[in-house]
Amino acid sequence: MDSVETAESILAKFDVLIEKLEADAAKDKRAIQAAARKAKAATARAASATPEVSGETKTTSAGPDDAERVLQVRGLAKNFGNTAAVAGIDLDVRAGTIFGIVGPNGAGKTTTLSMITGLLRPDAGTVMVHGANVWQEPAAAKRQMGVLPDRLRLFDRLTGSQLLFYVGVLRGLPAETVRERIGQLSASFGLDDALSRLVADYSAGMTKKLSLAAALIHSPRMLVLDEPFESVDPVSAANIIEILRKYVAAGGTVVLSSHSMDLIERVCDSVAIIVEGAVLASGTVQDVRGSGTLEEKFVELAGGRTSVEGMEWLHSFSD
Repeated sequence: MDSVETAESILAKFDVLIEKLEADAAKDKRAIQAAARKAKAATARAASATPEVSGETKTTSAGPDDAERVLQVRGLAKNFGNTAAVAGIDLDVRAGTIFGIVGPNGAGKTTTLSMITGLLRPDAGTVMVHGANVWQEPAAAKRQMGVLPDRLRLFDRLTGSQLLFYVGVLRGLPAETVRERIGQLSASFGLDDALSRLVADYSAGMTKKLSLAAALIHSPRMLVLDEPFESVDPVSAANIIEILRKYVAAGGTVVLSSHSMDLIERVCDSVAIIVEGAVLASGTVQDVRGSGTLEEKFVELAGGRTSVEGMEWLHSFSD
């Protein structure tokens, strides 16, 4: 009898907790919607006050030699068994720039970014973020970073707004500030109608945008983004690029990886080409690509082009 009463008592307490969570969620939703309306109004006012400029403008800051080094990587190495995934990489990223990392599949891009952000321990080398050693002073270094890792697993039984609220509070922001920023981020990323839905029901592109919003919510000094435009539609990609450019213009720094040479060439100030765990070229986009395109330079350095001769059977159809 006691066990039955205990079970009933637990269920009653659980029901009370669920009711409280639902009430809090409704309150948060109203606050976020109000913040989103304010953000949209502010965006509309800014758009009407800004003169139109034809063509696409790229961030002018290209990391002059006297600019602060936000990220310094020295001798970074990682082996998986007998395979050298990263073989002694050196990188310098200066404040106020967008730095792109490109390379073929399996080149070591994700491994490099994982070690830079403290998600994977290197076998050798150092990573300094604004003077803080990622592995000796992890709290100080990670406080200054917003991270979008590869194949990020989210708490998908939360709603979008609950997830962003959790991340913001975890980063030490006041609850009211978090709610205001959620409204602004959802308006910028086109997530207004999705915030009340479970993350498990999001498409791949929406999940990517939500993850990027989570990386931005605490206003870090540096963003590290692994394939931020993968699965994202062209309109959303254009919005993300605009957000990143404004962030960089205000003094932020972005390190991103991508397979799109055209996008890297249009968006980034500097680039590093990584092949088989080593940096084969690094510098401003103009310096690296030379007289050709970045894609041509990439193919020249990466190699790997195979013959497409044969397979004549593919030219005669089975029906």
